[in-house]
Amino acid sequence: MKKTQSIYQVDAFTEKIFGGNPAAVCPLENWLPDDLMQSIAMENNLAETAFYVSKENHFELRWFTPTTEVDLCGHATLASAHVIFSTGYAEEEIIFISPRSGELRVRRKEDLYTMNFPTDILEKVAAPSELVEGLGISPLKVFKGKTDFMVIVENQAIIESLQPNFKLLEKLDARGTIITAPGQNSDFVSRCFFPQAGVDEDPTTGSAHTSMIPYWANQLGKTEMTAIQLSNRKGHLKCKYLNDRVEISGFAKTYLIGEIFI
Repeated sequence: MKKTQSIYQVDAFTEKIFGGNPAAVCPLENWLPDDLMQSIAMENNLAETAFYVSKENHFELRWFTPTTEVDLCGHATLASAHVIFSTGYAEEEIIFISPRSGELRVRRKEDLYTMNFPTDILEKVAAPSELVEGLGISPLKVFKGKTDFMVIVENQAIIESLQPNFKLLEKLDARGTIITAPGQNSDFVSRCFFPQAGVDEDPTTGSAHTSMIPYWANQLGKTEMTAIQLSNRKGHLKCKYLNDRVEISGFAKTYLIGEIFI
């Protein structure tokens, strides 16, 4: 007889369904085999599927794209916290432990969730030819963080008009590419491309903001900022720079609760 497994689908970084970034969340009693979790993520075919296991005073957390396990995912962490809080968790803060990213905390104030993540470390680099050709633009600056390239351009209009060549971007030695600029209705805006991880364009990428927040805090001379990710679904984030840590805040809405048979 097949085992049933509960599953949630949550739209993160939005106040209404069909916005922000959808993530699947699977609460587990014990860890499933890695290949089974990868198969579930592939079947879900969302940017991320999160799996968590409750421990005595924290939750262990892992994230999978349709093709690979990743080091850090913001929107699926927010979605996981939303599921935990929505199913009766009484504390104001959740402690997640990731085998790849260490301790990640999420606190709730009314309906707003705030994640505390480690700040990315950026190094200014020359733009690889695949990056320039893949984006079809001449960047102002290019940085390389722990996992991604971060590209700075002059304005929001450039980001909105991008039509990337994902086959070229896929050749880059990175998880993906972040492109960012000052915003018209927010402090900064972005789009994020991860063809290497099976996600051509991610609707809203919490982890990418660990790279963007320190950069824009320095450029704008402020530690609290607003951000919009300019995908078709749009993601809205509140950001705070805390030197070696950043806070990333947003709302979430449950879209689906169901069972899968494995």
